[in-house]
Amino acid sequence: MTTSAFELCPTPFPLTRQMFAGTSPQAQVLAGILRRTVKPFLDTWARRPGLPWPAELVDIAGRTLPPMKGTTRRAVQLPHCPAEWIQPTGSTGDRAILYLHGGAFLCCGINTHRQLVSRIATAADARVLNVAYRMIPRDPVRAAIDDGVDGYRWLLAHGYTADRIVIAGDSAGGFLTFAVTLEAMRQGLPRPAANVALSPLTDLDPSRKVAHPNASQCAVFPRRAVPVLSTMIEELDARSGSEPSVSPVDDVLVDMPPALIQTGSQEMTFADAELMAERLAASGVPCELQIWQRQVHVFQAAAGFVPEATRAITEIGEYIRRLTAARLAVA
Repeated sequence: MTTSAFELCPTPFPLTRQMFAGTSPQAQVLAGILRRTVKPFLDTWARRPGLPWPAELVDIAGRTLPPMKGTTRRAVQLPHCPAEWIQPTGSTGDRAILYLHGGAFLCCGINTHRQLVSRIATAADARVLNVAYRMIPRDPVRAAIDDGVDGYRWLLAHGYTADRIVIAGDSAGGFLTFAVTLEAMRQGLPRPAANVALSPLTDLDPSRKVAHPNASQCAVFPRRAVPVLSTMIEELDARSGSEPSVSPVDDVLVDMPPALIQTGSQEMTFADAELMAERLAASGVPCELQIWQRQVHVFQAAAGFVPEATRAITEIGEYIRRLTAARLAVA
């Protein structure tokens, strides 16, 4: 295991931890639906992960989801993958977001996340580059990180300075949010203004998640799916000759930008969100951890139906505005 940054920094930065109480009827309905549909499907996948599952169909089905009214979009081609540029009507163009979608590194993409991304764009008054990065099992996680760095370079090349760029993502995209930031900085690129992670996966070691009480409470992920995904990533790294994937919680986090992390209190990746927040703070990085009572994994995608999700998007928008405005003022 790589030595984690929290063991290297003796002076921790205070961690801001916010609890958002209350679970609306809509949130309870959503949890019930996911518990009866998505969770059994993922359990079946975890029993037979080697079958030729048509993961690409998930994003194809997402084509029926339009962006939010008041936003425009156009296709962008990065060196190894496509992306989509989403812009709120009337945006000042002061800030940009590099967005990395979730989907366990296996599925989802631009289509499934278009509504969520366009909501965040509107709330933050920011233009968003939504990256359709390469995924497993065809490509290792390293390829996804490289695609994210390419997206960051694209934003820098198109006139956005680092203090006007936020890197954000949900679930596996939360893993990439931190991993892309770390890799960009290792390559000598300037540090972005902030990181925003929604229900992030941050630790590929499944032991902490499986041992947590949420392993039996999560409405989305069955317990057996977590170690299966970790094993798949590890075996693909070895088979492809890629360098082993390093979990963000085990990387050197000193000098990382401030972070906002949102998580549901009963979801499987709560343990990852909490651990990442603690290790960022221990490394001297300002971090805000928002814990939303009994919300499901990436509940923010249900904004417009679940009131807590709509409020969470507002919180994200305010955070991005505040961080980029503060850095612009300093600049």
